[in-house]
Amino acid sequence: MDTFSQVYSALGGSLILLVLGTFFVAGAVKGVIGLGLPTVAMGLLGLAMAPPQAAALLVVPSMVTNVWQLAAGGRFLALMRRLWPLLAAIVAGTWATAALAGTGSQPWAVRALGVALVLYAVSGLFAFTLHVPPPRERLLGALAGAATGAVTAVTGVFVIPAVPYLQALGLAKDELVQALGMAFTVSTLALAAALARDGALGHREMAASLVALVPAMAGMWAGQYWRHRISPAAFRRGFFSGLGLLGLYLCL
Repeated sequence: MDTFSQVYSALGGSLILLVLGTFFVAGAVKGVIGLGLPTVAMGLLGLAMAPPQAAALLVVPSMVTNVWQLAAGGRFLALMRRLWPLLAAIVAGTWATAALAGTGSQPWAVRALGVALVLYAVSGLFAFTLHVPPPRERLLGALAGAATGAVTAVTGVFVIPAVPYLQALGLAKDELVQALGMAFTVSTLALAAALARDGALGHREMAASLVALVPAMAGMWAGQYWRHRISPAAFRRGFFSGLGLLGLYLCL
């Protein structure tokens, strides 16, 4: 409790409200459409703090919600055998990029985060139809994983290009949800390891991240409640439009 008090008292009242509100909103988005918690959290927190600090707060909420998503469905082993090139390359790409360039500590990291958000928003709004030929699946998976790892290390966002790649595999709905949870879980673990190596994730940051889990879970529950009461298509359009505007703001 002392650790929690030290971390959050250092943030100040307005920033505490931003953190708690951000994770509630990010959890609600994930509850409605099944993804978006780290993307929304990094985007909003990036308005007020450095990417490594925001990424450290993200670790526990992202891990718990993604493991929850990963546990849904019974295709874990089959998906692991199919996706291991993507997952292994995510770890390698995150670790190598963090070692070479640091974890979001560069002066251009916030603009890189903005670019990642804009790219993700464009891919979501226009719903590009891609297809991965089975003979090239392992090669393209490894390339997508390495690129995702590099983006993760620099921005803390791990949806580009992993999400478009997984959507291009033609997976069934439940398989896709589980595959996304698998990729996000591996990305979170790789990012946490890189942050810990760089000294940006210690017991104080983990305690603060643990507290952020509370509004994230509350938001996720609220999002699941709203999922059946709003139009998913309209929500997605609003979500990606807002994300694109936020990305443009960070770029500028």
